[in-house]
Amino acid sequence: MRASRLAFSLVFLASACTPAASPEGGGFRIAVAKFQHETCTFCPGEEVTVDDWQRLLQGDEVLRSGGYVRGFVRQAEDYGDLELVGLTSPDGVYGGSSRSWNTEETFNHFLGLMIEDLEAAMPVDGVYLALHGAMAVRGVPRPEAEIARRFREVVGPDVPIAASFDLHGNEDGEFLRWANFAFVTKRYPHYDAGLQGARAARAIHRVVTGTYEATTATRKPGVITATVLQWTGQSPSMDIMERARRWEARERDAFVSVFYGYPWSDVPDVGATVHVMTNDDQELADRIADDMESFIWRVREDFAVGGYPEPSEAARTVAQAIAEGRTPVAVGDHSDRPGDATHILKAFERAGISRVLYGGISSPATLDALMEAGAVPGDAFDMEIGGFTPSGGTPARIQGTLEYLGEWAGYDVAAIVSFGDGNVVFITPAYTQILYPEAFRVGPVDPADFDVFMVKSRVHFRRGFDETGFAPTIVVVEAPGPFVGTTFLDALPYENVDLSKLYPFGTPDGR
Repeated sequence: MRASRLAFSLVFLASACTPAASPEGGGFRIAVAKFQHETCTFCPGEEVTVDDWQRLLQGDEVLRSGGYVRGFVRQAEDYGDLELVGLTSPDGVYGGSSRSWNTEETFNHFLGLMIEDLEAAMPVDGVYLALHGAMAVRGVPRPEAEIARRFREVVGPDVPIAASFDLHGNEDGEFLRWANFAFVTKRYPHYDAGLQGARAARAIHRVVTGTYEATTATRKPGVITATVLQWTGQSPSMDIMERARRWEARERDAFVSVFYGYPWSDVPDVGATVHVMTNDDQELADRIADDMESFIWRVREDFAVGGYPEPSEAARTVAQAIAEGRTPVAVGDHSDRPGDATHILKAFERAGISRVLYGGISSPATLDALMEAGAVPGDAFDMEIGGFTPSGGTPARIQGTLEYLGEWAGYDVAAIVSFGDGNVVFITPAYTQILYPEAFRVGPVDPADFDVFMVKSRVHFRRGFDETGFAPTIVVVEAPGPFVGTTFLDALPYENVDLSKLYPFGTPDGR
């Protein structure tokens, strides 16, 4: 989709290059807000309500929250003339990205609190929004764009609005209709959240001091990818981001942001997106955007089509790695959004693979039963775990010993059970993604005791298990069925997305 500046955009972007009037004391007041949720609309369970957001941040709490905001704050402090005002912001949905739609009431409740704070803080000279990009809200097709629109209504056409995003965001040209800048992480796992926050601070400072006029271009290549294919440690994903960085290095004042998209949200702007921002140079913005769109289309096959072994085949691969001494082995159960899948555990048990740490399997009913029974470490354990959703398969019976029952990974209660030949399983109340082996050092568990680590993760686990050199063997496993989370996106019941117009399931308009 080719984005041109609409009449409203022409007004506020053209005036954005005029230096803002400095408040008394010579500084500029910048409002800061955070509203992030990666929403899996196909995941089972109830929709997200106000009570499901775990914290409500206010004032300076907002300025200490998350990598994006901390990066923004550090850069802002370097200038010495930016006064930051934290606006009331929700933080942390229980269940994270395994949770379904936010209700419209929930979205409006928290956005309303932000807007109330913003109105009370006026006048402000700039706005920074720490967003995600893949929030899904019933009745609000483009939530992040709606956030920017509501902020624009309050601050008027002359105040710069900059936002930072996760590369899994679903966006199109609508966001930049209301905002001046969108800065997206270029690495997955996301090592650069703070860098993108800092970029937002620099951009706002450039505008308020009169040295930058944001001119933008947006493109939608028409490519949709499962998130497991988006790892920036492999081509062509790394090549796409390197091409963006190359443009930024070659062209002064150019910013190139690439969203890979989040296909587990049934929203109309799903799929890859390119945002380009230049300093009052529309021709350059369009040229860069065209090039990025063309390049993504050229590498579409390797980028969007992939294949991974199912559990039985993965078990053979893991067994061979153990036999050859290529341990520890890190196994990514990439498709399991609810966190309850037992397919890999059962396949490894059938193959006789031992010294496995399963970290972890969600089974809230099991934890409830343990608590009700007054269980304590050392008790015999003989219960079924997991397998309570269609994608989870069937429950797995575990016979062993309860080793730990208590706090872990942010939960009030999790359990660790030892069983079989040196195996342990972490039982959690909800989907849990672990990034580093040391996170499993709890109770009697020592990560050094295991040959295999099975984690519920697509790419993030590579931070601690792959890119640190901890695990010489990495195996990513596909589920034995076209469930939510797999690469079989055409099995999902989209209502707001036409896959026939997105590669690799169809042909985009104009191709």
